[in-house]
Amino acid sequence: MLTGHRLEVWGDPIAHSRSPRLHAAAYAELGLDWQYGRRQVAETSFVPTVEGLDAAWRGLSLTMPLKHAAARHAVTLDDDARRTGAVNTLLLGEDGPRGFNTDVAGLARALVDYGVAAPRRVRILGAGATATSALVSAAGSGAREIEVRARRPEAAEPLRALGEDLGVAVTTPVLDASAPEPVDVTIATLPGGTDLGPIADALASVGGPLVDVVYGGWPTPLAQAWRRAGRDAHDGRGMLLHQALLQVRVFVGGDPALPLDREDAVLAAMRAALVGD
Repeated sequence: MLTGHRLEVWGDPIAHSRSPRLHAAAYAELGLDWQYGRRQVAETSFVPTVEGLDAAWRGLSLTMPLKHAAARHAVTLDDDARRTGAVNTLLLGEDGPRGFNTDVAGLARALVDYGVAAPRRVRILGAGATATSALVSAAGSGAREIEVRARRPEAAEPLRALGEDLGVAVTTPVLDASAPEPVDVTIATLPGGTDLGPIADALASVGGPLVDVVYGGWPTPLAQAWRRAGRDAHDGRGMLLHQALLQVRVFVGGDPALPLDREDAVLAAMRAALVGD
């Protein structure tokens, strides 16, 4: 039985996180007197810090570099966490922490908001943990061809194998300006401030709308390239909003598929908190 009332977002760094504002808005709308804070936690200290929490704790949101460590520590994983090997949500209980990855469905919901509900061809820039979630999200949204571009194509090989498991054709060309094919949407998972120079302009010319998971330092150099090409560019706040709503579902009802009471009002309150940040 879940009885705790304390929650936090952990990561390293963590000062930039907007999660406390989003979650506070949700719990206020739901009439729940829950405390949601933030803490800087290094990967090496993650497990002992989790194990030191008492019964007052209900759950954790995780950012990098803790998502893989959280997946290894969880006693159960939902399907998206299992596929990606990454956990951004831990639900704490007497039987041990249960792991979820709400980034996958959160990105899919953001794509719908941006008018890209069923992309067939998708380009992903980067090959890290967020790129893995983006690949699973794109496949679940209906993509049949996914191109993953990274500076080191060998870093994207695990995503090619994941694509085979999902029944999706994944190619892994080098991240350069050579002959990009048209795609329905480009999902960028590169570190904030990454400047690809003329490569970005080449990709933008046939890249569809851009969804850049970065939500600070906007517009990013990538977003500027998309604007020069006359294409839409969206920051990561949409994904952040929707994955946080699914986290609230987990913390309240134990299941990211279980809608909240008055969920439309909760989402509106969270959206307003994000816009006002």
